[in-house]
Amino acid sequence: MNAPVRVDDKGQITLPQDVLDQLGIGPGSEVTFRRTADGKFAIERAGVSLQPAQPLDPDRFRKLRGHAGPGLTTDEIMEMTRGD
Repeated sequence: MNAPVRVDDKGQITLPQDVLDQLGIGPGSEVTFRRTADGKFAIERAGVSLQPAQPLDPDRFRKLRGHAGPGLTTDEIMEMTRGD
């Protein structure tokens, strides 16, 4: 998006809806402005880090395996849902 916006008499601007959507900004949201290393300004939703995503650990659920206990068998669940 590279469309200009106009500053009103109060020094305010209206951000385009697609920008608001991409940043997850809605009514009551807070935003921050920061200067980047190259001297430009960036707008971000306050309290949200927009750092690159970290790769997911393939073993992240290992400690949860078997945590729920034995539970019902598939046949028992099917019998309950079908009312047999």
